[in-house]
Amino acid sequence: MLNKKTLILLMLALLFPNISAYPQAALTWDECVRVAISNNPELISAHEQIKQVVADKDISLSLIMPQVSSDASAKRQKSNGMVATDTYSYGISGSQLVFDGFKTASELSGASKTIQAMRYNYTVVSSDVRLGLRSAFANLIRAQELTSITRDIAARRKQNLELVKLRYEGGREHKGALLTAEADMAQADFELSQAVRNLNLTQRELAKELGTTDNTDIEALGELCLDRDYTVKPDIDKLAEDTPFLRDLISRKEAARFNLNSKESDFFPKVYVNGAIGRTGNKWLPRKNEWSAGASVSLPLFEGGRRLAEVSKAKSRLEQAVSDERSGRDGVLITLERSWKDLQDAIADVSVQEKFLRAAEERAKITRSQYSTGLASFNDWIIIEDNLVKAQKAYLDTRADMLIAEAYWIQAIGGTLEYDEK
Repeated sequence: MLNKKTLILLMLALLFPNISAYPQAALTWDECVRVAISNNPELISAHEQIKQVVADKDISLSLIMPQVSSDASAKRQKSNGMVATDTYSYGISGSQLVFDGFKTASELSGASKTIQAMRYNYTVVSSDVRLGLRSAFANLIRAQELTSITRDIAARRKQNLELVKLRYEGGREHKGALLTAEADMAQADFELSQAVRNLNLTQRELAKELGTTDNTDIEALGELCLDRDYTVKPDIDKLAEDTPFLRDLISRKEAARFNLNSKESDFFPKVYVNGAIGRTGNKWLPRKNEWSAGASVSLPLFEGGRRLAEVSKAKSRLEQAVSDERSGRDGVLITLERSWKDLQDAIADVSVQEKFLRAAEERAKITRSQYSTGLASFNDWIIIEDNLVKAQKAYLDTRADMLIAEAYWIQAIGGTLEYDEK
């Protein structure tokens, strides 16, 4: 027999076929990844930074290309006692940089390293976004399962209260046991309401990581288990060298080195060749041809110490980048070692908590039967019931924590949003 709610839903589906009876968005992990790649604002910002440094390189490249301009003018001039004269002219002029002490070449090389650094930075951002997304996804699954567990606990507490009430009314239990059962029932109702509120929060947190904050009614489809084997410890030192975070620092260091070369090149002269061709005359259109060709050399002699200060600043930036790389390498090694340890601890803890849960379930089953027949006291029974509740929640928490520990490990090795596609 169909219940009343099911009949109503079927009628709605027949009358309004285009309206979903379940508006909640159910997303798998792969679907979350696809949404985040397209919508996460941090990822979009990192991508735009790459565009900016590519444009900076194009700007530097334009300096070694021929510079061509055109001009046209009309002028009327008159002196005392003289008749006013008109002068018209138009033409094209151009110049070409021949030598600048390899300044532009250094800037182009530095720009290439900066682009490389920004691409590694994009990878780092994608790795951080994956960590936030995976953690939010695992927490939503945890919240969903916790809501289900607390609902079952509330139902179990209600059954317990009814059993204690029957025994109390039959004179086989004291009032303290009845009050304790009622308090446990109230606690279960509170925890169920709390779990629902927490579910709403975690839905919003996942929506934020997805970059779609308008849709907060999300269901995460997945299991709190690992898809990979982590029994063999990888080579931490080798992994450290391949992390995008360290590669980013190395590229920034090389960019700083080329920046220093560029500033030192300012002490060399700049050599240009230039030329112009056009027409001039006292009527429009002018018909008198004019042309010129030549070369120029420029070398600033004194600028108040500006170039020396710029070289000093560039040297300091290079030293800072070298130190950042050293510090970053040490930090990556520690992060990898710690993340691996935390992952192994989390995996082992899940196995332990599963054993506690199985034991608690068996003890609760036996003691409930004994209490209903008067073979176990209320105090013994309620302690075992409480232990079952704690074991259920602990097992859920350790499984979710294991998934989050794995997310931290993948982030430490530089795994991006596309990591699971490999």
